[in-house]
Amino acid sequence: MPPGVVLVMLVAASATVAIVKIIASTILRLKEGDRHAPASTVSSISDERIARIEASVEAIAIEVERISEGQRFTTKLLSEHSQPIQSFLPKPGKFDTPH
Repeated sequence: MPPGVVLVMLVAASATVAIVKIIASTILRLKEGDRHAPASTVSSISDERIARIEASVEAIAIEVERISEGQRFTTKLLSEHSQPIQSFLPKPGKFDTPH
């Protein structure tokens, strides 16, 4: 075999060994971390904080409902005002276009 091919195979083999070693050590570290983790984890969010979040979400929901009601009212007013204006506009007729 030519020396260039042997060198490429040697570099490829050592790179493969290094990558496999890194992956194996990462997997072992993750498994050790799972062993040392406590079985029951206590939530860091207190009941008081959850109650404040729920109150905030309810307040936002009420404000969104007010906004949507205002939008419906505005849309209704605009549609009622546009009908009389349309009665003054000429009705579109049939047009002959030259070809």
